[in-house]
Amino acid sequence: MSNPWVVAVVTIELIAASAFFVAVEFALIAARRHRLEDAAVTSTAARAALRSSAELSVLLAGSQLGITVCTLALGAITKPAVHHWLTPLFDDAGAPLWAADVAGFVLALVIVTFLHLVVGEMAPKSWAIAHPERSATVLAIPMRAFMAVTRPLLHLLNQMANWCLRRVGVTPVDEVDSGQDPAALRHLVEYSATAGTLDERYRGNLISALELEQLTVGDLMRPDTDPDAVAPSAHRDEIQAASRDTGHLRLLVRDGNDFRGVVHVRDSLTAPPQSTAAELMRPVLTLSVDTPIYEALHTMRETRTHLAVVTGETGGMAGLITITDVLRRLLPTATGEPDQRVV
Repeated sequence: MSNPWVVAVVTIELIAASAFFVAVEFALIAARRHRLEDAAVTSTAARAALRSSAELSVLLAGSQLGITVCTLALGAITKPAVHHWLTPLFDDAGAPLWAADVAGFVLALVIVTFLHLVVGEMAPKSWAIAHPERSATVLAIPMRAFMAVTRPLLHLLNQMANWCLRRVGVTPVDEVDSGQDPAALRHLVEYSATAGTLDERYRGNLISALELEQLTVGDLMRPDTDPDAVAPSAHRDEIQAASRDTGHLRLLVRDGNDFRGVVHVRDSLTAPPQSTAAELMRPVLTLSVDTPIYEALHTMRETRTHLAVVTGETGGMAGLITITDVLRRLLPTATGEPDQRVV
């Protein structure tokens, strides 16, 4: 191909295509999924970007295929043409034919590599990283079209790559992990507090929330094998008197060593005088001492239970835990120091 205009046009198109594939690759990795989901309500391009992020491995295979083809085409078309143009210049300058040929080859390689590396890769990469959601939505639809045309080949390449990964013990994934582990979040909170962008009060609350993941019911329970309780036969007035004496709104209903339920003093206010605790009580929630706090909190919220009996490894009662105990650990600066009341 000796026509310089044709070579120039083809070179520009190949570099632009390479830039497109590089930008798509980095945009979908850097884009925040929740921002794309917000934009997807009114944007077709954002919905296309979300579909691509859901099959990221296929998209990356398409990007790599496009970049590779563009690189090979530049090497097959542009570099030989530039080499062909430069060699006579060195020959006219009096250089030996072999030296002119080598110099033309090296200079052609430098020029083509520079254009491809800077214009076709580094510049679009920087743009995609600086504006990930914008670049992802702008490029999503044409990339989806390319993937639709080449999908059988992309699936084949992706399956071959996954097979190689499994041979070395790596499990392939199709989506990028958008979450953060607690250690990374804790580091971010500590850094923000040190930099002065996060109030110390909020820092304490966030750290407490992150620490909850590592805690169990046994870490927050109040050790008490003989809590305040009423008998199943206790009448309304006895329940209210026990509530006044102990300061608790909720009282366990105890029959010997068996905790049969929980009675709330509020339920006794509208009950007939002859009503007993056995009639007013609600089922008592029982949690194992090694139950994770998050699981316990979820269970208490689902069952609308504020008080739970904690059992030890032998099955006997080890203590009590209330939803207030969890909230005090979660929001220490908002709730202050926990008091010592059971309920």
